[in-house]
Amino acid sequence: MKLIAGLGNPGRKYEGTRHNIGFEVLNELARRHATGQPRVKFHGEVCEAQVGGGNVLLLQPQTFMNRSGGSVLAARDFYKIDHEDILIVCDDLNLDLARLRYRPKGSAGGQNGLADILRRLGSQEIPRLRVGIGKAPPEWDVADYVLSKFRTEETDDLKSVIGRAADSVAVWARDGMAECMNRYNADPNKKKQKKKKPPASAGSGDNEIPNKGNKHGDKEP
Repeated sequence: MKLIAGLGNPGRKYEGTRHNIGFEVLNELARRHATGQPRVKFHGEVCEAQVGGGNVLLLQPQTFMNRSGGSVLAARDFYKIDHEDILIVCDDLNLDLARLRYRPKGSAGGQNGLADILRRLGSQEIPRLRVGIGKAPPEWDVADYVLSKFRTEETDDLKSVIGRAADSVAVWARDGMAECMNRYNADPNKKKQKKKKPPASAGSGDNEIPNKGNKHGDKEP
């Protein structure tokens, strides 16, 4: 059994907000893979699913973001799940919208729900998928920004990142963290420059030197 927990805040007031993108990814996973009906358990809403060929528990804590750890801890202890088989899906305002970033461990990086989970589980070695929600404009208070709704012009990118995140979680369940880091951590909007061969000129021969082009890597903050 693997545990996938998507973070957010319960209630209609918070539906469609940036902080709830973890819920949105879990909803998409349930739509694709659920094998049963949602039920209330572990201080959250849970649903059993078959993801990546294995049994998975989809969990949406209903404790509000800052207390997500109690829900994850209860599910972990009940099923005796190893930390490496837990995946936390949460928002990240330091990533552009449509970016994904997998990490096998590390600090919470300012995400309060993840911070509470790490504290309650007593370890930073908890796999997580950070889903970019875009950086807050300079004039915005961060708390107000993460609780704001996505703009109309962001709809296409939002649908895209939710779909890619759900795809990637199935890969994590089947093939593990390293495969997901290799496949999904790069910026999907960064165009790879192709090597271009210069046009042949009269009298040119084997001494021509092709343009090498630049290789750009994903420098992760």
